[in-house]
Formats: sequence, structure tokens, C-alpha cells
Amino acid sequence: MKLVVFDFDSTLMDGETIDFLACELGFEDEVAKITTRAMAGELDFFDSLVQRVALLKGLSEAKVNEICVNLPLINGAKETISGLKEMGFRVICFSGGFRNATEPICRELGIDADFSNYLHAKDGVLTGLVGGEMMFSDSKGKMLLRMQELVGSSYDNTIVVGDGANDLSMFSYAKTKVAFCAKPILREAATHCIDNKDLTEVLDIAKRL
Repeated sequence: MKLVVFDFDSTLMDGETIDFLACELGFEDEVAKITTRAMAGELDFFDSLVQRVALLKGLSEAKVNEICVNLPLINGAKETISGLKEMGFRVICFSGGFRNATEPICRELGIDADFSNYLHAKDGVLTGLVGGEMMFSDSKGKMLLRMQELVGSSYDNTIVVGDGANDLSMFSYAKTKVAFCAKPILREAATHCIDNKDLTEVLDIAKRL
């Protein structure tokens, strides 16, 4: 089985989900600065995630869901996913972001499964707490190993696509490592770099697998 794993924020979706959410509360600049440092590998991913989500405390869950279903897709996302599936790839999304966003958008794109984190809410309001499958810098790598075993894929038959430091761990377990408009720390570990904000360039890479 051929497998492709995509990051979500700034890879399948054009931007960072948490930045869009923080904008509602006026914390967009503060959150964006933390996000930028975390994606560059300057901050521990877990610590940065907890800090940023804490700033979302008080935001209504309804508003979160409204924002998340209207997030902008990256150019070429739909064509890329459909093209990969036509080539026989199983397509999965790993995100250090949130299910409020990955679940509806991955369903829209036809992605086979998504793994991300959960924003805790009580009485319809975010508490500022977070939990889930993708909270640590090595989470994506560990999950990729499990997915390869589950679907019968291998190092040689796996493509991974991401843009930030928390994608490094999954780069270790795939032969084809695509840095998409990525931070320098990820570009250094990549076998392929895409510098245009056009995800369809992944299709050309996939044809060589």
C-alpha cells in the first residue's frame, strides 16, 4: 500500500487554524509569534501549544466551529488529494491543530483519516485546555509507524508533506520527504522542496514513487 501523510496547517489549509481563532479574541499577534517560533523549532511544541490554547479561553465552541469550516484551502488541495487517490495512495492527515478544523475539511477533501488534537470546552465555551494525539514534537513520527503497520505500507512507499518543525519526526520514517513552503529546519531534512504555494506539485513527486 502506498501512503501519503499531510500536515494540515499551512500545508492543506492556507494558514494556521489557531491564528484564525485567536483573531476573534484579539490575541492574533501574540499567538502568531509563538506559532512562528514553534514551527521554526525554537520552542518545544507541547509547551507552545499549551500556551497558545490557553489564550483561547472564553471563545465559544460555536464560533470555533464556524471559523473552522470556513478556513481557506491551500491552492491545489482538492486536485492533489483526488489525484493521489487515483494513483492508489491511502491519504492521511496528521495535525498539531484541532479536530474542529481537520474533521470537516478532511471529509470535504476525501482524506481517509485525520489525527489531531481536541480543544476542551465546557458549557459551550473553550476552557483553554487541550488534549489529543498530536501534542508532542515526536507525535507524528510515532503515529506514522502505527499507520504503516496498519495499512501495510513501508518506508519506501511512504510520502510525507509538511512545513514546520513538528513534522520532522515523521520525515524519519518516509523515503520521500516533501517540505512545502517550509521553515529552514524542515527543508534541511527534505528530499524535495516545493517553494510555490501550489500543492499539485506533490503529484509530480508521487508519480516517481
